[in-house]
Amino acid sequence: MTVAFIGLGMMGAPMAASLARNGFKLRLFDASPSAITAFLESNDGVACSSAADAATGADIVVTMLPDGKVVQDSVLSEPNGAANGLKPGGIVVDMSSSSPVDTEVLGKALAARGLGLIDAPVSGGVKRAIEGKLAIMAGGDPALVERCRPAFEAMGTSLTLTGRLGSGHALKALNNFLAATSMVAVSEALLVGERFGLDPQVMVDVFNVSTGRSFITEVNAKLCILPKTFTSGFMLGLLAKDVKIASELSDHLAMKTPLLSSEKDLWAAAEQALGFRADHTLVYKYVEQQQS
Repeated sequence: MTVAFIGLGMMGAPMAASLARNGFKLRLFDASPSAITAFLESNDGVACSSAADAATGADIVVTMLPDGKVVQDSVLSEPNGAANGLKPGGIVVDMSSSSPVDTEVLGKALAARGLGLIDAPVSGGVKRAIEGKLAIMAGGDPALVERCRPAFEAMGTSLTLTGRLGSGHALKALNNFLAATSMVAVSEALLVGERFGLDPQVMVDVFNVSTGRSFITEVNAKLCILPKTFTSGFMLGLLAKDVKIASELSDHLAMKTPLLSSEKDLWAAAEQALGFRADHTLVYKYVEQQQS
């Protein structure tokens, strides 16, 4: 199988490397030529001049880009969009964190050209991307997902079919909303407890054998917050974006979700204060700063 891989950033490069290790033929494009050069120093693949060039001769196109708007441009723009190089019957697999509403729009545009679309965002961060152990959530036609299964299995160890097109992106955003909310709640609990005189390590130990247990208490609190390393490897701006996507989905559905709305505002403010590329566990410091 030949894969056109578009987007060789922090997540895209190790995902493409997993495909290369597993024998897939790669045609590569990134807006930054240096990203392609760096990738090819240790992996096989063909450097391409545009997304359309990369898609020429490919069976599937994988996008791993900043957001759904960039994905749409990379796929549909004239004359360099991937849809211009992909053969009828070809499949676009958007593994970015995109808006599910935008995904539905893109799917209709591609269907009109005889092309399929799957939304297949991932969870696990850079570490699991490097290991080829991502969790993948795939939305869209199950028959198309099955055609892409070998590629998914090269990049991840878990593949969940989530439903109709856009459902993968919706579920990814909602999952990360829960993670973001837990991160803020754990930060506030630790700060309140510490000011009262509790030992933060004891607090986390109790959380982890009690009903407050979560991925945040078991992993992020122990490895990043308590030792003050703040090195989870996941950027704050990306989590803020996912929470915003979840909030926009709620608005699109005309639902009242006050917690989701407040979390969107808090993470947007934290991003403005700390920067897009700050580690997401540094939200602890942002919450701490609000107490002064």
